[in-house]
Amino acid sequence: MMIDAPETETVTSLRVACDGGGNAGHPRVWLRIPEDQGWIECPYCDKRYELAKGAGHGH
Repeated sequence: MMIDAPETETVTSLRVACDGGGNAGHPRVWLRIPEDQGWIECPYCDKRYELAKGAGHGH
């Protein structure tokens, strides 16, 4: 069973930083979106980062 991520953000870079945001954050982690998958979830807060259509490819 697939569970929806608590938050999804569309980004234009394959490399993103996540710190959980707000007062209830977590240590900043850098995540790399696999080009073939097009998304990644933060291992701490499960926020999902989705690569915008046409962004990041070839870089």
